[in-house]
Amino acid sequence: MAHAESYNNSQMGESGYPGQGQGPSQDKLENLEGLIETNYTEICDSFDDMDLKEKLLRGIYAYGFEKPSAIQQRAIKPCIDGHDVIAQAQSGTGKTATFAISILQNIDVSVQKSQALVIAPTRELAQQIQKVILALGDYVKVNCHACIGGTSVRQEMTILENCAPHVVVGTPGRVFDMINRHVLDVRDVKMFVLDEADEMLSRGFKEQIYEIFRKMPGDIQVILLSATMPTDVLEVTTKFMPEPIKILVKKEELTLEGILQYFVLVEKEEWKLDTLCDLYETLTITQAVIFLNTRRKVDWLTQNLQKRDFTVSSLHGDMEQSDRDLIMREFRSGSSRVLITTDLLARGIDVQQVSLVINYDLPSNRENYIHRIGRGGRFGRKGVAINFVTNDDRRTLKDIESFYNTSITEMPMNVADMI
Repeated sequence: MAHAESYNNSQMGESGYPGQGQGPSQDKLENLEGLIETNYTEICDSFDDMDLKEKLLRGIYAYGFEKPSAIQQRAIKPCIDGHDVIAQAQSGTGKTATFAISILQNIDVSVQKSQALVIAPTRELAQQIQKVILALGDYVKVNCHACIGGTSVRQEMTILENCAPHVVVGTPGRVFDMINRHVLDVRDVKMFVLDEADEMLSRGFKEQIYEIFRKMPGDIQVILLSATMPTDVLEVTTKFMPEPIKILVKKEELTLEGILQYFVLVEKEEWKLDTLCDLYETLTITQAVIFLNTRRKVDWLTQNLQKRDFTVSSLHGDMEQSDRDLIMREFRSGSSRVLITTDLLARGIDVQQVSLVINYDLPSNRENYIHRIGRGGRFGRKGVAINFVTNDDRRTLKDIESFYNTSITEMPMNVADMI
């Protein structure tokens, strides 16, 4: 168990974050690689053997789960038993259900108080998590609220004050704001979940996450889940997870099994558009997601494809929340078949029909590659990833292959047959 109150100001660096300023102590950093090793090997290969509530089991089977995925077989039990847990599995392997089931098992729905808090890096991911918790908890009668930016602050305050949802899922900024306004009461929260921890702890959310953590009860249970676990994230976990159960996959063991990975050599950047247009008929066989590295480029590509009478939709962080919600609804329903986006969507949006991902731009962060192409082939289904590679990108492609110990081959002419 973590002890939020045990960090006093003398342990805080100048930034207000533990260990910052002077950096982590040498004993913390010593043998850091050892943190990456799994220290828990028990496996429970049936939901029936997990001693779950009957109503929760009904919800699990009604949702369509038959057998726990690999991460669920290993991580649900220690989460339910109250341990701090660091669990690693790639997108599409059932990470969300792992902590959703654990939360639903441990909360008392007869007590109308907030008992679990889940933090996610994007609004879309927070809403996706809320949907999974509500679906799995359908028979449990759980109340779960998404606390996200882009929505009415006053309306949110009313819901949190009057309702005290059993589970709150939110983005760091809005959750921190609601706690500071004293409308999100965390005194009875016993489970604190960080989903996509690498994204939140290594990209600017460190301060907010720690500030939220400091508001938690002293005996809070902390659960971290992520597809990748760089050492800087593991460094941070030493600050507030003293003796966690660690269920991790080594970098070289990260699997992209079931996803066929190809590249198309496009000598110049300006030739990518014509290459994409040539592929358009292939894109619409099922549904496709096209990733670019900037919001401006998303708008540019969307406009150019629409000028050529191709039907596409786009999504990025500059859009109004209502527009983002509408676009995601259309894409999930299948009425929109090609979605152009930035890495905003790369983490956790579960669109079951997606079987093709195109990296119009290779990701600037190689760790985002697994998040992007995990959109295709969810839960072990087949998927295809096509990477557009300019002459300048060749080294980046090799770096990705080396990082994931995988092979990316030239796209065959009959790629449509593989989707």
